[in-house]
Amino acid sequence: MDTNKEIYAHSITPQNSLFDLRLAEIWRYRDLLMLFVRRDFVAKYKQTILGPVWFFIQPIFQTTVLAIVFGGMAGLSTDGVPPLLFYLAGVTAWNYFSNCLRATSNTFTANAGLFGKVYFPRAVTPLSAVISNLIQFGIGLFLFLLLYAFFVITGSTLRANSALLLLPLLILIMGFMGLGLGMLVSAMTTRYRDLQYLVEFGVQLLMYATPVIIPLSAVPAKYQSIMLANPMTGVIETFKYGFFGTGTFSWPLLGYSTGFTLIAFFVGLAVFNKTEKNFMDTV
Repeated sequence: MDTNKEIYAHSITPQNSLFDLRLAEIWRYRDLLMLFVRRDFVAKYKQTILGPVWFFIQPIFQTTVLAIVFGGMAGLSTDGVPPLLFYLAGVTAWNYFSNCLRATSNTFTANAGLFGKVYFPRAVTPLSAVISNLIQFGIGLFLFLLLYAFFVITGSTLRANSALLLLPLLILIMGFMGLGLGMLVSAMTTRYRDLQYLVEFGVQLLMYATPVIIPLSAVPAKYQSIMLANPMTGVIETFKYGFFGTGTFSWPLLGYSTGFTLIAFFVGLAVFNKTEKNFMDTV
């Protein structure tokens, strides 16, 4: 009987170090991970009239509004790229990062009831959010490729190039940056709930400091330092450059984005692992 108690106690107590990724344990819980992925993906538009169609409608509406306001009314440059295609490229990339950040930033508060009942690797929850949003990103990328093909067929001078080979790296950067920052915010919201609201409108404001709205080459010199400080700038510029052949491609800028992502991920992981040991006392 005592032996059973010891085994049970060990099974529900996380024994990881701060920087332990615990990949082997996550692999053992891969069925649970896929269950969470399905839950996150299906529940997003469950019991809505249009259902999965919203995955297409949302980026289309968002792109149309940006094209009308910034491309039409404000007359901002798009580096010679058709406005709809230019803004959809930025929206597709930005939404993956922002959705990952939003979804993972409330991991502890949103799952407190589940975490308090049974032990499993807590990182499974934010990781499932990143994977489910990756599926949504794939849908958005498919929509973008359809529009891209339309403009190519109709004679637009779009020059895809070898920078497209970096697309898998860009996807990893966006996902892990959102995951790292999200885990950090999630750990902090166990004590400071205000951060949830800060993330919501902060992410929206941050989009205007990226090349989603305007290419880096068209930003006045005195404001470029602000945009260059945004780690998503290098990702979005490289994404657009690979498909359009216009804009800015810079290895140092992409290196900055990669370095920021690594730091954000490991800092977020360390704080997340530390918080999971006693978060039930503060949630």
